[in-house]
Amino acid sequence: MSQGFVLRALRGATTADANTTEAIQLAVAELVDALVARNGLEGEQLVSVTFSVTHDLDACFPAAIARRQTGWEQVALLDCQQMAVAGDLPRCIRLLAHAWLHPERVPVHPYLREAARLRPDRAQH
Repeated sequence: MSQGFVLRALRGATTADANTTEAIQLAVAELVDALVARNGLEGEQLVSVTFSVTHDLDACFPAAIARRQTGWEQVALLDCQQMAVAGDLPRCIRLLAHAWLHPERVPVHPYLREAARLRPDRAQH
């Protein structure tokens, strides 16, 4: 896929309302949808997505939710726990994605819900 494209790293984050499967599924789906829509991505453009969650989220794996995306069968997905830092944003889900983008496309890094406080310069309302 590299011909005419450049490999870019995309960041993003959101928060879940609670440590439940349903709340995490909703937050991850919203984050992934924003990543795809705001960057004009199709499944074959994505190389990998790593999700990290704060220690207070353990009801399910974000990658298992993302794996349901149409066209993501070949995307490498990984979950890990975010480093614990005093005062960190609770119930936070972060992602780092690697994707092939058109060279003229400016990458958009979605920061949603309470995670918009982490990067107000990148938050879109």
